[in-house]
Amino acid sequence: MGVNEHLAHLSNYLVYSAMAAYAVALIAFAVDLSGRGRVVTSASTAVREKELAGVGGVTITGSAAAGRELPSTSLAAGDRAGERRQTVAMAITVTYLAFALHLGAVICRGLSVDRAPWGNMYEFSLSGSAVVIGVYLASLWRVDLRFLGTFVVGPVLLTLGLAVAVFYTDAAQLVPALQSFWLVIHVSVAFVASALFTIGFSLTVLQLVQDRRESLVAAGRTPTRGAFMDKLPTAEVLDRTSYRIYAVGFPLWTFTLMAGAIWAEKAWGRYWNWDPKEIWSFVIWVAYACYLHARATRGWEGRRAAYLACVAFACLMFNWFGVNIFFSGLHSYAGIK
Repeated sequence: MGVNEHLAHLSNYLVYSAMAAYAVALIAFAVDLSGRGRVVTSASTAVREKELAGVGGVTITGSAAAGRELPSTSLAAGDRAGERRQTVAMAITVTYLAFALHLGAVICRGLSVDRAPWGNMYEFSLSGSAVVIGVYLASLWRVDLRFLGTFVVGPVLLTLGLAVAVFYTDAAQLVPALQSFWLVIHVSVAFVASALFTIGFSLTVLQLVQDRRESLVAAGRTPTRGAFMDKLPTAEVLDRTSYRIYAVGFPLWTFTLMAGAIWAEKAWGRYWNWDPKEIWSFVIWVAYACYLHARATRGWEGRRAAYLACVAFACLMFNWFGVNIFFSGLHSYAGIK
């Protein structure tokens, strides 16, 4: 079966278009996070603020809310009811556009060779980053994570840049070992789990930064850097949110290992082959299992749990990039070609 060169080239053009749109969205998210984005407050909000003032009500936002529970309907500490932030609204809209272009690139890449576009590092990076954005946009329907846009779109844009500049591989047919329906099952679930781990990691990093700022404030010192963090939720809220995301991603990664073992038996006659990719996938599972175990049974919270989550994510990234680049094995077909 040949390659549809027209669709392959169209996929490349869509990737470049998506990168341009992501760059615009990233700038808009950063401007909003800096506090320079335009804010429009409705009349109902003004009336409500007067009512709160009349009864001694106080609005607690950002790191000033340390130790206090934020409203369950929103994690974005800088958003008051009725307040419309036009810059972040534009950023979300452009992100949807970029995601549509990105998804179109993935689909065209797959159609150009009439298969799932998951046969090498370029296609893994292209598809995996699309899933990260898709999961992030889907999460916005349930919880307000708009403040996280800079820390999700930025890594995705970097991943696409690496995919185009370093990992690019011409569209081609799969090697025999990948010609199985288990490819769709195994890799698709791995993408979703990795996307959740990525979003969770972004929250964890912000948690560590916020925790340090709150410690300085508690010690009577004024943080000299990172004023934008005042717009974000407290370290406690970030910690709790990341934990919930990891708790969802872990069973999906567990299924990824199980599906991979079944696929290995079908392709190579053994469930486990001590291949570098298999070993590091198991290391990732152990790392996140340790994190969840420490949270559930040892009562670890805050920095200690966050450091464990960072180690687990480092293992994930090494498995994604390092193993494919530096090691050879049964999964070498997933490396750079």
